[in-house]
Amino acid sequence: QVRVEESGGGLVQPGGSLRLSCAVSAGSTVLDNGAIGWFRLAPGQEREVVGCISFADIMTYYADSAKGRVTIFRDNTKSTVYQQMTSLRVEGAGMYYCAYGDPPPSAWGDEEEYTFWGEGTQVTVTS
Repeated sequence: QVRVEESGGGLVQPGGSLRLSCAVSAGSTVLDNGAIGWFRLAPGQEREVVGCISFADIMTYYADSAKGRVTIFRDNTKSTVYQQMTSLRVEGAGMYYCAYGDPPPSAWGDEEEYTFWGEGTQVTVTS
């Protein structure tokens, strides 16, 4: 069983930055394979992918709307994945989820390919 838990959400002004964390654990097992995807759910919209990081080759993939403003990376202990967001816009607000999938999704943006999900962390962008 894999546990996934997001944190780091909060209130930020437009143009500001925020770093979200995704703690991933599977007991004593180190997760060398699989991938973590970040998704955003805004009010009145469908949940959409922000980006993904593959554990085996540390490849990252970003939605077009996230390119240049979002960076996803993993710490050396392999237990936490981060999503660094900069130049946040009002439309970037929402509930952010991370999800784990193994094997790594062939379609990284398809949420159906991720098995374990966190409860989400709320990001509010307002002046």
